[in-house]
Amino acid sequence: MSDNSSSNAYWEANKRIIYISLVIWAVVSYGFGIILRPMLSGIPVGGTDLGFWFAQQGSIIIFIALIFYYANYMNKIDREFGVDEE
Repeated sequence: MSDNSSSNAYWEANKRIIYISLVIWAVVSYGFGIILRPMLSGIPVGGTDLGFWFAQQGSIIIFIALIFYYANYMNKIDREFGVDEE
């Protein structure tokens, strides 16, 4: 495999995981926390409704989980393409 095609494949994999992460983040924070909040208001979670929980805590927890997932996935891709730190 040529160096240029390997580099292109690496960046395509990188962009794909970034786009997927952004879509998940947008759906959770804007979708569940703002747009779908009235529909989620009847579902109780921890003494409050699910819509409020997503708006206040759920989107932050999902965002932190996405950070850890992205870091682990990028380490895997780095090893696969031979650009890891070690």
